Formats: sequence, structure tokens, C-alpha cells
Amino acid sequence: MSVYTCTFNLAIDLFIETDEMKPFKVNRTNDDEIQANGKGVNVSLIMKQLGINNTALGFKAGFTGDYIEDYLHQQEIGTDFISVPGMTRINVFTQVNKKNEEFKLVNKGPEISQKKINSLLNQIKKLQAGDYLCVSGSLPRGVSPEIFVDISRICFEKQVNLIIDSSYPEVLECLSYQPFLLKPNEEELQSWYHTELNSREEYISYAKRLIADGAKNVFLSLGEEGGVLLTKDAVYSGNSPKGQVVNTACAGDTLLGTFLAGHLKGEELATNLKKSLAAGSSTAFRKGLTDFSDVVELEKQIEIKEGAYKK
Repeated sequence: MSVYTCTFNLAIDLFIETDEMKPFKVNRTNDDEIQANGKGVNVSLIMKQLGINNTALGFKAGFTGDYIEDYLHQQEIGTDFISVPGMTRINVFTQVNKKNEEFKLVNKGPEISQKKINSLLNQIKKLQAGDYLCVSGSLPRGVSPEIFVDISRICFEKQVNLIIDSSYPEVLECLSYQPFLLKPNEEELQSWYHTELNSREEYISYAKRLIADGAKNVFLSLGEEGGVLLTKDAVYSGNSPKGQVVNTACAGDTLLGTFLAGHLKGEELATNLKKSLAAGSSTAFRKGLTDFSDVVELEKQIEIKEGAYKK
């Protein structure tokens, strides 16, 4: 069994901290940090920290793409990126301390040809039954959201365990192919079903629809309200620990990577959920990905409740 992540739109993330942000002025920063990023990349990094070897797939372009690949190799993570023309994007996240505001500037990324898309699909066709593939994030120019359906069909036919973490409504078209796990947040659920949801109970009700329509598991991320794990047999719900939020950009990826690692290690669901919520919060409370040094302490603030699944 092998584990893969796929990031269609790799990124280098530049994190900046400044006291204030004034227009038309030179704003001096207090701190800055550059990170190899992209949702699947983050999942790869988290799983590797937890002892799960994996290979990163996706499209890379230019010296920025090379930087990400070199960094992953330094972390002893395998890669099989497809090289494309252009430049892998650089995103900018700015924390403004005096107003406690966070600004997120996210670029489009390179344009991908149909030939390169076919190359990626051919890679996925070579995966083996029982493998795991985590497909995450936004799509670069030239790639239609229908690619999620194409990948779902391939994984269903190849008996590959597919995990999808993306906001496109086409995710609903993937349900008939029984993906192993979906990880929506509250905004995505509302967008997919064209409705307004105002309570945890309402979110759970719509997440159950994902299970009923084919998803084997759903991990519903509710930000500062915690998260809910739904299987075909049960619902597990947990709160988030308290702390000072510094960066929310990678918290969901940390949550997902931690959960997948726990699943692959055979951890009990409630235990895995608690650790995943703590790890996601740990990342939110710092500038980069968690190093898991505070996760045990954060777990002490989390209560997991289990309820029988009711259709």
C-alpha cells in the first residue's frame, strides 16, 4: 500500500507580520517566512512528521516549483510532479497586529495544457488497489473541475482510497464513485447545497447527505467550533481548543494530514479526531505547520462526543 497526495496548484507562501498596514506608504515588517505550500503539500508534510511515507503529485513550474520539490526532498518526501511552462505561484499572507487582521493574497498559478492533464490522469491510473490518494485545493488555469469526477472514476475502478478536499460543487458528482473521505467546511456545505446553515445540527444533517449519497466518511471542519467526523455507522463531534489564532491558512490541511496518518496507523476514531483537532489548532496558533510539540496539551481541552448515526 502506498500513499499519495495531489496538489494541482502548488504555491510558495510568504507570511508577513507587521504592526500596521497603511496605503501608499512603505510598511515595514516585523517578521517574514517563506514556506513550500499547496494543500496537498501540507498534507504530505504532516503525514511525514507522523511517520507516514508518501509521494507528492501535481504540476510544478519554474524555479518556484523547483524550490517546492527541493524542499520536499529535504524532508524525505518523494515527488512525481509534472513540469509545465510558467511559474508556480507565490501567495502572500499578512498579519496586521494593531487591528488583529489577516490579509490573504492568492495568485492564479500557471496554465495547464490538456496534454499535461492527461499525463497526471495516466499517473493516477497506475496506482494500485488499496493505495490512498489525497486530492486537495484549487485548480490552476486550464484545468476544469470535472477532473475531480475523472479522478474519482479512476480510483473507483482501481479500488484506490480517494480523499477529496476542495470547494468545487463538482465534488458532489464524485459521490457515486464512493470516495473514501470528503473534508468540507461549513462554507462549502452551504455552497454545495445552496442553503444557509446556522447550527452544528444543521451542518451534520447535510454532511449525512454526503454519506447517504456515497461518501464512506466525512470530516466536517467547523473552524473555531471544532469538527465532526461522520462514518456510515456513527457521528463523532469535538470542540476546538482555545488559543491565539495567528494563521488559518494551513489548519485544515494539518487536520486532514493528522487524521489520515492516524487512520493508516489504525488509531481509534475518537482518539484520532481529538488529535486531529488539536493539531489543526496548533497550526492555527503559529506561523507555519505544527511541530506537534503542544498537541498533547491542546488535546486536554477537547471533548469528543459520540452519537449513533441516524439516517
